[in-house]
Amino acid sequence: MNKFWVVMSHTYFSRLKSKTFLVTTGIILLLIVALTNFQGIMDSVGSDDEGSAPKVAIIDETGDFFNPLEEQLNAQQAELELVSFQEGEEKAKQAVQDGEYRGVLTLQPSENGTPSGTYYTKQIAENSISGRLQQALQQVKVSVATENTGIDQQTVNGIFAPVAFEKVALDKEAKTEEELSEARGLVYIMLFLLYIGVIMYGNMIAQEVAQEKSSRVMEILISSVSPVTQMFGKILGIALLGVTQFGLILIVGVQSVKANMENLEGGIFTYFGLGDANTSTLIYAGVFFLLGYLLYATLAAMLGSLVSRTEDAQQVVTPMVLLIVAAFMIAMYGLNAPETMLVTVTSFIPFFAPMLMFLRVGMLDVPVWEVGISIALLIGTILLLAVVGGRIYRGGVLMYGKGNIVKSFKRAFQLSKKES
Repeated sequence: MNKFWVVMSHTYFSRLKSKTFLVTTGIILLLIVALTNFQGIMDSVGSDDEGSAPKVAIIDETGDFFNPLEEQLNAQQAELELVSFQEGEEKAKQAVQDGEYRGVLTLQPSENGTPSGTYYTKQIAENSISGRLQQALQQVKVSVATENTGIDQQTVNGIFAPVAFEKVALDKEAKTEEELSEARGLVYIMLFLLYIGVIMYGNMIAQEVAQEKSSRVMEILISSVSPVTQMFGKILGIALLGVTQFGLILIVGVQSVKANMENLEGGIFTYFGLGDANTSTLIYAGVFFLLGYLLYATLAAMLGSLVSRTEDAQQVVTPMVLLIVAAFMIAMYGLNAPETMLVTVTSFIPFFAPMLMFLRVGMLDVPVWEVGISIALLIGTILLLAVVGGRIYRGGVLMYGKGNIVKSFKRAFQLSKKES
């Protein structure tokens, strides 16, 4: 047992002190701080005249559309300052070129008396202001058209009001719309973390094994430490590294969100729709995340032992990455259709179960026996990979040179028999 802790601690601290880990973690933390401060940064960089609203020149040929347009923009709380421009279109365009206005909007009546507009700006790609102007002008057009035809405005508002539509589940234990929204947020975060964690730390485990092989240290280690002990020591060492990295990300993310979104009621968990998440759902999240990591980490360590160079580690774990990508894509589809046959069947396949069974548990009322079968299959697959992977690991770490993956498996088995 002492050898296991030595392998685990060596793996953890060697990776923790590496420049790659420090730089990657630093960049991620900076990105999180930047994203949570995104609105403030954009306001400070993109604001005009020390935070004043952007100015738009309005040329109203009839004089009847300026006030209704301004009222609509105020009703939409659009931060735009409209200025009635009386000096002609060419001078207005020149004022835009000089930076005095963000754009100029000319308003003219159409054949039926409703307004139409032409918006001039430096760059057409800047559509945030033009979009707000177009939306407000559309409302003015509806108002003018209804007035010209003698239709009461309240009647028009009633016609365009959203239809009353309520969904009612017949199953007594079915989740409500609010519970589904909360579960969907938790499931999405869980899927994303598992996807990133498996790809990032799975590659790291494979590279760790290949790196030691390239330095010939493995030949010394394998004679004093059993292959299963060494393999799981590395797996848990990298897992502890992941806990450290995700812990730092979580702490910085929560503090940054609290500092910039203090107006959110209930804090960060309510903001992400997780404030009332069921305890059972959170427990399932932890169980499936742990089992999913162990499954793919064991597979990554086994595959990493088949190559002797870190450059080849990325290539040999490609099949594993494709598996997790496929599971992630099915899960993204399942977020809007969790009851489909595809999601149900794949939730029992061990390499897909960590994502898809958790998705079903979070969003549906899944029988306990189905969850139990899925977890049992996962644990059984992990144990099988541990046994088979231990033999391949013992023979694979003594293999050097290139070869296809099938031949490498055969050679690893043959070498493990000789060593046993």
